[in-house]
Amino acid sequence: MSLGRIAAVGSAFPRHRYDQETLLAALKVHWAERYFNLDRIEQLHKNVLVGTRHLALALEEYPGLKGFGDSNAAWIRVAEEVGAEAVTAALAAAGLHSRDIDALYFVTVTGIATPSIDARLVERLGLRPDVKRVPIFGLGCVAGAAGIARAADYVRGAPDEVAVLLSVELCSLTLQRDDLSIPNLIASGLFGDGAAAVVVVGTERARRLRANGPEILATKSVFYPGTERVMGWDVRSSGFQIVLSADVPKVVEEHLRKDVDLFLAEQGLDRGAITSFVCHPGGPKVLEAMARALEAPAGALDLTWKSLAEVGNLSSTSVLLVLEATLASAEHRPASGTAGLLVALGPGFCSELVLLRW
Repeated sequence: MSLGRIAAVGSAFPRHRYDQETLLAALKVHWAERYFNLDRIEQLHKNVLVGTRHLALALEEYPGLKGFGDSNAAWIRVAEEVGAEAVTAALAAAGLHSRDIDALYFVTVTGIATPSIDARLVERLGLRPDVKRVPIFGLGCVAGAAGIARAADYVRGAPDEVAVLLSVELCSLTLQRDDLSIPNLIASGLFGDGAAAVVVVGTERARRLRANGPEILATKSVFYPGTERVMGWDVRSSGFQIVLSADVPKVVEEHLRKDVDLFLAEQGLDRGAITSFVCHPGGPKVLEAMARALEAPAGALDLTWKSLAEVGNLSSTSVLLVLEATLASAEHRPASGTAGLLVALGPGFCSELVLLRW
C-alpha cells in the first residue's frame, strides 16, 4: 500500500561558490602559524574527492565572525533566503502554490532559531496561518531520509493533503577555526552549504495532481546502541565542534546490509528487487562501505558520487539533492514500476530506509 508520493524536489544554494583549491589556500593561510604540517591538510582535502562547494558567505567574510552569535545570526539570515528559494522551486515543479501546504517539516543540524526557520517562512512565502509546522533539530545527515519518512507518516493519515520537507544546512558556519583536530580538518574540506525541499502528497492528492514522482511504500528507522560518539556535535562556547569517528565506515558495513535485508523481507522483497539506490554522500570511505554493504551494481551510486564532487556533503540536504538528480536524469531515472531504496545514516548512530516505487 502506498503511503504517499513524492511530487517534486527543489534545491537552492548560496551564490558564493569556490573550488577546493581556493578554499584550501585560504585555510592554509589561516592555520599556517599553528599547524606545522600543511601538507597534511592538503592531503585530507584531496582524499574527500570534493571539487567545489557553495558557502553561505563570501570567503573574506568568515574571519569577521567573532563567535557563535555572529555565525548563528548569519545562519538565520541565509537559511531563510535559501530555504524560501528551495520551497518555491519544489512547489513550482509540483504545480502547487504556497497556500496548498498543509504541513511543513524543517530539518537542520547547523544552526538554531526561535522562532524556527519554518515559522519565519510562513509570511515570507504566504503560507496559510493554519499550516502545521514540525521543526526537527539534531538528526544530522540522516534527517533528509527521516524527514521524508515523517512527511509520509503525515499524508498517510491525510491522503488529500500536502506536506513539504525543507532541509537547510550551512555547514561552513559551524567550522571551528581554532580546532586543529583531524575530524575538524576533514570537515573543513568535506562539508558544503545549501537547501532542498521535497513535496510529499497523499494518495488522493497525488491522483488529482497526476504526480509522477515515486510512491513511498514503507519506511524504517534503526538506532544502533552504544554509538553516540560516532558522529555529532560537542556544543562549545564557540559553537558546534564536530565529532566524527573513523569508525563510521565500519559501523555502516557491520549494520546496513542486515538492516536493509530485514526491512525488505518485511515487505516481501529482497535486495535483488531493488533496481535503484538514492544514497547520502557521506564521504568516499562511507560511500565505498555502503556500496559493499548493499552489494550495489556498478554505476548504482554514480549520482551520489557526482553530488559529492560537485557540492560536497551537505548533511541532511545531500540525499535530497541526489533524489532531485535522480528525478531529473534521463539516464539514471528508474523505469516506471521498479523498486528503489533511499538510504541515509547519521548521528545516533542510526539509519533511515525508505522504500520507493518509481
